[in-house]
Amino acid sequence: MRRLRRTSIIRELVREITVARSDLIQPIFIEEGLASDMPINSMPGQRRLAPSSVQREIGSLTEKNIQSLLLFGVPKRKDEMGSSAHDPDGVVQKAVSRIRDEYGEKVAVFTDVCMCQYTDHGHCGILRDGHVENDETLKHLAEIAVSHAIAGADMVAPSAMIDGQVKTIRTALDDAGYKDVGILAYSAKHASSFFGPFREAAFSSPKFGDRRTYQMDYSNPDEALREVALDVSEGADMIMVKPALAYLDVIHRVKKRFKMPTAAYNVSGEYAMVKAAAREGWLDEKSTILEILTAIKRAGADMIITYHAKEAAEWLQG
Repeated sequence: MRRLRRTSIIRELVREITVARSDLIQPIFIEEGLASDMPINSMPGQRRLAPSSVQREIGSLTEKNIQSLLLFGVPKRKDEMGSSAHDPDGVVQKAVSRIRDEYGEKVAVFTDVCMCQYTDHGHCGILRDGHVENDETLKHLAEIAVSHAIAGADMVAPSAMIDGQVKTIRTALDDAGYKDVGILAYSAKHASSFFGPFREAAFSSPKFGDRRTYQMDYSNPDEALREVALDVSEGADMIMVKPALAYLDVIHRVKKRFKMPTAAYNVSGEYAMVKAAAREGWLDEKSTILEILTAIKRAGADMIITYHAKEAAEWLQG
């Protein structure tokens, strides 16, 4: 066996799994009203972008051949209904429109469809007596998705884990004339401790309680398969497992079972752990990140949403 490991050239010839820059999707936070970018303390190297900085950031990504983006909006105005989420002049809608005008089809624009950043209580839907009302929330998610499609999104990515969200959004998009806009479903999104830095970045922590009544129990891999099956039956074009590192077994089972285009979200807490360990000199940052991305791909992911995308692209090119 060692004869095939003797030189770097031979090792590359027989390599079974590779990560390409085209596999990577960069998440981007855009904060309405910012005059200049703001660093995210718990995610070194990441920033909340001012709307005026988005074009420059995308130019930097495309130079590294990162051509896919997942946009998250941070609005100035929040209310109980999360009404700014579907505002035609909202932070995401404006950003998508400008990206489409400047870059056309040179980039693929994915948009997160949820309400937690837009509600003053931080939950992912409409509340009744302190609980998320499933069916009423569906109407709002559909409005958000259509508003993103109107702005020019290629794919909408519903992340609220509300039952029936894929079917409702697919119907709304079709009825509005956007049959070509796809859905990347957050099909197996777990109630995870690894989301902490994201909630700081997007100011989206719940003001009370938690999200365990709608996000998945991480102890239930069979339930994850049932969730994915529902989203596929409702019209999802791509499916996602989130988080990635602690759920490699779920990614593998999902890909093996459904053979659908499968995304894995290498989330903020996973990113922050590597950055913290590298800062202390406990890990070599480059080799650790590339190993992690390869492991996610090896588990079965076709694409990886990761905050490491920009730096990984530089290393992969080198």
